[in-house]
Amino acid sequence: MTSIYHHLGVDTIINAKGTATRLSGGTMPPEVAAAMQEATQYCVDMTELQGRASEIIAGITGAEAGCVTSGAAAGLLLGTAACVTGLDPGKMNRLPDTRGMRNEVIVVRSQRNFYDHAVRATGIKLIEVGLADRYSGAGVRDAEVWEVADAISERTACIFYVAAAQSQPALPELARMAHQHGVPVLVDAAAQLPPVSNLKRFIEEGADLLVFSGGKAIAGPQGSGILCGRKALVAAALLQTLDHDILPQQWHPPAALFADIELRGLPQHGIGRS
Repeated sequence: MTSIYHHLGVDTIINAKGTATRLSGGTMPPEVAAAMQEATQYCVDMTELQGRASEIIAGITGAEAGCVTSGAAAGLLLGTAACVTGLDPGKMNRLPDTRGMRNEVIVVRSQRNFYDHAVRATGIKLIEVGLADRYSGAGVRDAEVWEVADAISERTACIFYVAAAQSQPALPELARMAHQHGVPVLVDAAAQLPPVSNLKRFIEEGADLLVFSGGKAIAGPQGSGILCGRKALVAAALLQTLDHDILPQQWHPPAALFADIELRGLPQHGIGRS
């Protein structure tokens, strides 16, 4: 069968790597493509749709709420922004100018990676902690919980944690300490599916916000992601990506996210629409 790429003059390849973005991700199941095609035939209120998505995501992950993002990196940006601004529309309007806000994000030095650019794009300063000693002695030391605790200050917006088999310290211990200090934990689990159990694992281990890629094992569109976690934080994230080019009286927030939240005003278009 002649493909659309043949008409474009682009060679198709055998992808033996997996769901790498540079290789156009994975193939999409027919039922997903069919659902997308059906969805294109109608128009809906995106705020209402995100509210329904929140209910579904919460049921699958065990989180209080969730939203769909335009990729895992977008989820990291929105999650960080939510931790910086909370539900304050004035702060949302100012990003990436974070002067006078909680504008520091703590990260274990060995977990730094190319994708934390999405975190830095909000205007925060990364505070690196620990030293991964891989080149002397037993080579087993990495950051410990007490070192992360020592880095917490009144400027700390959140702790950024990259979920991987080698990540230290363990998430449950780190989250327990962070919550004692009133600091949320943002977990990047973009590629941590399978196993399916990981959909609930990181929330159970203490993540306040959690990011998955929608275009990898979930087999959705390549430019999709999931952000889930505490309801107030997810609401703050969603407010910074929705289209607010409406009159205030036209704003009808979904009860699944805003039932117990009273806003002092509607923000302008947020950093998630930049």
